[in-house]
Amino acid sequence: MHQRTMACFGALVLTAVTVACGSDDDSTALPTQPASAAPAAPAASAAPATTMLAGASQETSQEASQETAQAATAATEAPAEEPGDPVPPQASQTNPVTDVAVDALSTFAMDVDTGSYTYARQSLQAGVVPDPAAVRTEEFVNALEQDYAAPDDSAFAVTVDGTSAPFLDPASRILRVGIQGKRVADADRADANLTFVIDISGSMADPGKLDAVRPALLGLVESLRPTDRVGIVVYSDATRVLLESTPVSERQAIDNAIEQLQPEGSTNVEDGLRLGYTTAQASFDAARINRVVLLSDGVANVGATGPDAILDLIGDAARTGIDLVTVGFGLGEYNDVLMEQLADRGDGFYAYVDGEREATRLFTEDLTGTLVTIAREAKVQVEFNPAVVRTYRLIGFENRAVADDDFRDDSVDGGEVGAGHTVTALYEVSLQEGAAPDGWLAVAVIRWLDPDTTEPHEASTRLLGGDLVASIGDAPLRLQQDVYVAAFAETLRGGGWSGLISLDGLSANLHAVASRLGDTAVAEAADLIDARAQLG
Repeated sequence: MHQRTMACFGALVLTAVTVACGSDDDSTALPTQPASAAPAAPAASAAPATTMLAGASQETSQEASQETAQAATAATEAPAEEPGDPVPPQASQTNPVTDVAVDALSTFAMDVDTGSYTYARQSLQAGVVPDPAAVRTEEFVNALEQDYAAPDDSAFAVTVDGTSAPFLDPASRILRVGIQGKRVADADRADANLTFVIDISGSMADPGKLDAVRPALLGLVESLRPTDRVGIVVYSDATRVLLESTPVSERQAIDNAIEQLQPEGSTNVEDGLRLGYTTAQASFDAARINRVVLLSDGVANVGATGPDAILDLIGDAARTGIDLVTVGFGLGEYNDVLMEQLADRGDGFYAYVDGEREATRLFTEDLTGTLVTIAREAKVQVEFNPAVVRTYRLIGFENRAVADDDFRDDSVDGGEVGAGHTVTALYEVSLQEGAAPDGWLAVAVIRWLDPDTTEPHEASTRLLGGDLVASIGDAPLRLQQDVYVAAFAETLRGGGWSGLISLDGLSANLHAVASRLGDTAVAEAADLIDARAQLG
């Protein structure tokens, strides 16, 4: 993951302002397209397997470092689908169709980010077509609820199913790999040390930015334990510690600091992160959950030293047990790719906030509910049976590809997964003509390291031809949801399935699924399809 991040981040910085404390400029870059991997990894076992659980989140200890003051000075099938809707020009690379006879293995790092979907939601609700480069299909799918079975005595449970789609060739099927992480009750987690690094530059004065941060942070503090600790670093052209690490039992002091947040000056994300990590290191405790949370509109240069130093800082801190969560705000010149790649390098996750409601939900539910890391370096490998499957294409995860040979190489970076997270991956596959209906189609294996012991674990399951649902209208409702949401994301990206199904058809199908599920979030996703159609 670190090599992929460097490529993306380097491209971003080449187009960004590189003078410390410069203006709030925008920069965008496309995820790098990995070279196709050689099918050299051992074949996955066809027998389902479940392994032992992964425990709590911390791995190592580190002594408190220099004083933060010193650092501050340094820095169902509905109506028939109709093709023909206009789509944006293709601006993002799409995974290729792969011949199973050439490469039967597909390998990628787990991704629990959802920021791309929320960013697109705010864009469409504001009457703006999202930038295709900021649309990542897997994050659209992962943003909605699933109903996968919970693991019994393991960190993960794996589900594989599949169905047809009326907008695809009759020989094509959609396979879904669903992964459910174990949940950890709040009472069972370790205490947390949270250090918030908050952008207070002038661009954060826009509606939906700093005015959404304040109530969300107040709600977060209310949901934390008295024994948790919170520190706040603010950055602009005057980066400083606003609140030293403080126990939540001293809530009034924390609330007072949050109320002081006001926009000022210009942006220097490098200084902010450096001081944030120094503050986090000063209060580091290996027995606690240690996390830096960056809140920014992504309109940022990276200071004077360039991308390598800041990426090394983030990566080094992650290896010592301080993970990074990035939270994005605002539209306009917002740099979605920057925020996503920072979290990728920091072994955390990326989320986007499009208003006070989403901010409150994220901080009081998602952040606190997933503080416990249940797996590190988590990867997925799917093996396809060449006797049954002719070709496959992974939908999304373009910047999460891992070489097949590296699946069981635990020195190669994968993804980090918090308690309760789900990961969903979709494949479009074409079946061999005359293939045995009862043959196995695919075996999905996940591999991860226990965050405490670094011991590797694996879990796997297989999909048989007879397990496929012939008609999508008879498929599980959440699978239908995933197919239509993915098709919408592909349409916004301008690649893959775009043009194969009309926006009206997608909307009708997803509204029908939402009605049967009684899920307002799915109904809202269908409304976004309507909003895109109205933009022409």
